[in-house]
Amino acid sequence: MPKIHLETIINIDNIDIVFNLIRSIDLHKISTKNSKEEAIAGKTSGLIALNETVTWRAKHLGFTQELTSIITDFKAPTFFADEMVCGAFKSFRHEHYLELKEGKVIVKDVFQYVSPFGFLGKLADFIFLKNYMKNFLVERNKVIKEYAESGKWKKVLKKELL
Repeated sequence: MPKIHLETIINIDNIDIVFNLIRSIDLHKISTKNSKEEAIAGKTSGLIALNETVTWRAKHLGFTQELTSIITDFKAPTFFADEMVCGAFKSFRHEHYLELKEGKVIVKDVFQYVSPFGFLGKLADFIFLKNYMKNFLVERNKVIKEYAESGKWKKVLKKELL
């Protein structure tokens, strides 16, 4: 079962902003523009929370796919996890850990998944899929970091600020 560990340091001293950006459906759409991800069911905008689902339609590896995930664990503003309900993987769990340390927010992602198709899925993991997923998460984190550090977060989280 492949497991991806990432750490992103965000130069902002407000853990709540980063926590909300990570769970923002609207920022997710912005950060995944290359795969044209669109929220089509469940929570389709705003901040996703415990026991809420979102269904995404996106184009990955040349195929249009749908994937539904649910927030299964939630402890604001330091942790939440989402898990696949249905989609292209056999299963996945994405854990988001946040810590405020020395005026910066440290975000740790742990993404664990099981590919479908048995041996062929494991071969795909080894050849390209694990790297593809890691790059997808790294790019998404770059956008989260950019929005948090630049003040663009105010545009994405404007409803939450009212």
